[in-house]
Amino acid sequence: MTENQSDTFDIGEYTVHRLGFGAMRLCGENIIGAPDDEEAARNVAREAVELGVDFVDTADSYGPGTSERLLSEAGVVDDALIATKGGLLRNPDGDWLPLGDPDYLRNATLASIDRLGVDSIDLYQLHRPDPDVDFEASVATLGELKDDGLVDNVGLSNVSVEQLETARDHVEIATVQNEYNLTNREHEDVLDACEDAGIGFIPYFPIGAGDLSEKAEIVDEIADAHDASRYQIALAWLLGSSDVTLPIPGTSSVEHLRENVAASGIELSDTELARLSE
Repeated sequence: MTENQSDTFDIGEYTVHRLGFGAMRLCGENIIGAPDDEEAARNVAREAVELGVDFVDTADSYGPGTSERLLSEAGVVDDALIATKGGLLRNPDGDWLPLGDPDYLRNATLASIDRLGVDSIDLYQLHRPDPDVDFEASVATLGELKDDGLVDNVGLSNVSVEQLETARDHVEIATVQNEYNLTNREHEDVLDACEDAGIGFIPYFPIGAGDLSEKAEIVDEIADAHDASRYQIALAWLLGSSDVTLPIPGTSSVEHLRENVAASGIELSDTELARLSE
């Protein structure tokens, strides 16, 4: 069984392996409510930590609240950096509704602290800018939460380069989490900005939900050369393409989790990285 072989990255005072685990899929269908087998979900989280994963990403909107609760019940909170997020509401239809109101963010942080069973949150991320709330007010609130000792590090998600720079005027930004994978490079400029500033870049949907479209043929060719799956190659590319990327592949399956972690041991050549990046 292959343990996490990815190199490390510093998030504030924490040093973590770059290949993390996304805990969104521990929830029920459509990321609403509890999974059919809660103990199986907790076992996935435990297995991740046993495999050397020490960076786990979640959010209060996953469930809502379910993912954070399951991580606490699994007993992994003390063994990994737990990154959570606030700023999105859910409804029974599964919608994701931005809410970046400062008072709400303060309340959401306290609720996450309670569900996780911690004194402070290792990394707290604004899940998405709210178009109806001043972005600087939302970010300033996270800075205040850090000053108050409720949050150790502040991150952003779904932001532009301009928003990142604006946020950095108010508080030190440890990470940015945007969608990024082999087939979606829309936020390449944000990744570049993170590289320049030494900020961690957390690519969500790291394997593009399995859709490799026009990249499938070359990915399969390289996968065959490494006796790997196409999904492992997609993760290896993320790890090899930048020193600041922190992929967080998620799953509700122990078998799939092990496959993802094994991808940390795949070293792509410069030629392979270039071909995949074309």
